[in-house]
Amino acid sequence: MTQSTASALQLTNIDLDALNKRFDTAYPKQILSWCAENIPTGFVQTSAFNVDDMIVTDILYREIKPTPPVPVLFLDTLYHFPQTLELVAKAKALYNLDLKVYKILEVDSREAFAARYGEALWDQDVQQFHHLTKIEPLQRGLAELNAIGWITGRRRDQAVTRADMPVFEIDGNGRLKINPLANWTRKESWAYVFEHDVIYNPLHDQGYASIGDEPLTTPVGEGEDERAGRWRGMGKTECGIHI
Repeated sequence: MTQSTASALQLTNIDLDALNKRFDTAYPKQILSWCAENIPTGFVQTSAFNVDDMIVTDILYREIKPTPPVPVLFLDTLYHFPQTLELVAKAKALYNLDLKVYKILEVDSREAFAARYGEALWDQDVQQFHHLTKIEPLQRGLAELNAIGWITGRRRDQAVTRADMPVFEIDGNGRLKINPLANWTRKESWAYVFEHDVIYNPLHDQGYASIGDEPLTTPVGEGEDERAGRWRGMGKTECGIHI
């Protein structure tokens, strides 16, 4: 598809089955290059700055370099680890990211959040906690950025709930959702990181395989699922963004 016709792309006319057949085993750069060409505007990366998110950013900003650059949407839940926020700042400077930060409205600190919604809301109502800090800010951000398609850093081998995840899907709001690392393994992700010297959260070296909010994230033990440290003991596998 040429650049002149790309802006007229109608997601409702996309043949998802054909796209997924074409790209199911493709290298992430091929997938992201197709997106950059066919969705020149309204293309957004959502990032929690986990290692797989950093790989996507590195491919977009160091290899593909679309113009204009792809906005990187980060959800500041107010409960991130300090190391995560330090990585956000470091990545912004290194890649000159078009960083878009979204957070809960009218609350700008953990103290203000607790005063308004109660102490440790995640223990009382984790669904409400995630709706306030992640789900609503994400949908608001995608809407304000006029997102047509958005990228995740998910892989099929991260959890059994993601085992059948396609590379391309349509989300509940009719947007194209792209999972360029879907067919990669954890081993392949880290091989890319070391080959290209991609910066990453130092908590990954301390047993935190998947990093979310500080009160809800623990290290993962040997033999445990990669996301076992998220919502430990709560019977949850997703925060709600990808459901």
